[in-house]
Amino acid sequence: MKKTLLSVFSMLLVIVLLAGCSSTKPTTPAQSNTDSSQKTYKVAYIARAQSDSFAAWLANSVKEEAKKYPNIKLEVFDGQANDDKENSMIENAITNKYDLVIVQPNSGESQRPYVEKVVNAGIFAITTNARISGIKGASSVDAQPYEQAAVNARAALTQVPQNAKVVVLQGPSGNFHADERRKSWQKEFFDKRPDVKIVGEQIANWNKDEAMKLMEDWVQANDKIDAVISMNDNMAAGALEVVKDNPKYAHMLAYGVDGTAEAMLLIKDGRMTSTCLQNANELAEKLLDSSNKLLTGAEKEINTDIGNPLVNKDNVDQYIEILKKSGTIK
Repeated sequence: MKKTLLSVFSMLLVIVLLAGCSSTKPTTPAQSNTDSSQKTYKVAYIARAQSDSFAAWLANSVKEEAKKYPNIKLEVFDGQANDDKENSMIENAITNKYDLVIVQPNSGESQRPYVEKVVNAGIFAITTNARISGIKGASSVDAQPYEQAAVNARAALTQVPQNAKVVVLQGPSGNFHADERRKSWQKEFFDKRPDVKIVGEQIANWNKDEAMKLMEDWVQANDKIDAVISMNDNMAAGALEVVKDNPKYAHMLAYGVDGTAEAMLLIKDGRMTSTCLQNANELAEKLLDSSNKLLTGAEKEINTDIGNPLVNKDNVDQYIEILKKSGTIK
């Protein structure tokens, strides 16, 4: 009887030990996988200026796209078109130990040393709209500003009348997009159309209000203006606002870049000639995809561009539909 009880007890002990071993073995890796999948990364997006219609579109698109990435916690900051403020925000992002910082420069070279500080601090950096090239270890998501202007300039070769008088609205000096677009207009249009006279050219800093003030002066100083050549849509819209009720300028041509909602509607109404779509939604998609790849170790450095389609009266409806679907045009 005692031997029987001892045998039963021994069997029970073995069963308990085996059950204990089998239940504890998979626990540790399962918990480890859960912890890894729940890791979240802090990302700072520093916008050039929310008062700029394209910069605002891009910032909003980035916020919407970030919602698709549960591992990314995004915060957006407004540089207010001020180098000192933007640079201070970049430094704050370093101090607050963000995992990745996206910078939309106000005037590229002013932000360069601060983006370099981000990289030197061991933090991922992406520059966008416009990229700051040549920073070792930094990534970029951008467009091709020379081509953005060129698609307009090539069309303008046959659209702008002989011996035309035109005005030119420039972006900030030293800004990669501003400089490349102006260079493109020179090579692709002005060098090929020596009959065209520039009667006014000034920097309006991408700003609609500044463009309006300049256009008011140019209208007073000139008997006619045949075309407005602008390095972005916002400034072109400002120039058009000044002459919108003046029949003398009913056939004035106007060119821009960005493909903002306002520009699309002006083209639809026949008041603006063309723009090049710089799709903020596409930029946002690439920015978040690149951020995720860098943060998760899939890539170490990424440099990529979006397309640059020309938008005019022939195809504007298709692009308006795209902006409606994204919620940019209600």
